[in-house]
Amino acid sequence: MKARELIGKTEDEIGEQLLGLKREQFNLRFQKATGQLENTARIRTVRRDIARIKTLLASRRQANKG
Repeated sequence: MKARELIGKTEDEIGEQLLGLKREQFNLRFQKATGQLENTARIRTVRRDIARIKTLLASRRQANKG
C-alpha cells in the first residue's frame, strides 16, 4: 500500500482498513507461533502499513488542530 492510496480516503475508511490490518497482524502472529506461516515477509509488510496509516492519521489530526 502506498501513502498516495490513502490520501483520498476518509478517516472512517482508513480506520476500517487499520482495523483489518490489525486483525491480519494478529492472525499472522498466531500462524507464526503455531508454525503454519509460510510467507514471513507479510508480517513486515502489514506492520509497515499499520505504521503508515497511523502516521497519516496523526498528521491529519495535527493539521485539523492548528
